Amino acid sequence: MNIDGSGVRLRQLQILREVLRAGSERLAARALRITQPAVSQNIKQLEDTIGFELFRRENNRLVPTDKAWELLRTIDAAFIGFDRIGPSIEFLKNNDTRVIGIAAPSAFSFGTLPLVVKKIREKSSSYTVKVKSGTYQQIADHVLNGRADFGISRLPLDDRIYDWIPIGAATNVCLFPPNHRFATLQIVTAEDLAGEAIIDIDPQFASHQMSVNALRYIGTTPQIVVEYDANGHDVGYVMAGIGVSVTNEIIAREYARLGAEFRPFEPGAIYHYVVFWQKDLQLREGLRYAIEQVVAAYS
Repeated sequence: MNIDGSGVRLRQLQILREVLRAGSERLAARALRITQPAVSQNIKQLEDTIGFELFRRENNRLVPTDKAWELLRTIDAAFIGFDRIGPSIEFLKNNDTRVIGIAAPSAFSFGTLPLVVKKIREKSSSYTVKVKSGTYQQIADHVLNGRADFGISRLPLDDRIYDWIPIGAATNVCLFPPNHRFATLQIVTAEDLAGEAIIDIDPQFASHQMSVNALRYIGTTPQIVVEYDANGHDVGYVMAGIGVSVTNEIIAREYARLGAEFRPFEPGAIYHYVVFWQKDLQLREGLRYAIEQVVAAYS
């Protein structure tokens, strides 16, 4: 392949680049898997074509000229693009072309999603995963509006809009740091929360009702010291010893590797978690594999 208007062949520039990078014709020939005479011949032909010297011979050693280094700077940027062609072709042959977008509450980035992404990357290092977080409503909106391919959330979801696969049911638990007095209990009740500092989620969430309303029912004023607005924001405050929180078992499992402990909390509720996507979406291979890994993480 000739470079337009110059008479220079692309192969000659590739050989020049390798000689300059390797430091010798011998090492360049080895890297390119051609003979050393072939390297020398191409360099000589390139010099004849461009009309100036690229190397000087000193003590049987090639010494690049300033013009050779300047030419390398010119062609190197172009070759960076060429270097990407091979991996790109391999990716297109074996993989999907889209980034895999996953929407989930931020808590899932503590445990489940890193394991899922690791599996995806083990299948092919060409995959990139884009994670969106937020409230359960925001997660559904991410999937509905195409900002994510699928999401992790809990029911109810509109079955006219989404398809889903169940991944697990969870009841409420009380989350606390190691060595807390709750570690000796089998079940934590509203009465046990009396006098405890509470890390509480926004009132729109059901777990708020489980803890705060239960305390008010027994005539105790909750001592809320931190209020947060999305799952995943409580564990840092809990582990700092600031207070305890009420969440559910699936979310609490995400915190396990951080050392947080939890016990069943009563009164409680049951939450049904699913992995979901737009209804009737044709799941391409990589997306289907990613969903399978989420399901497997809870099986």
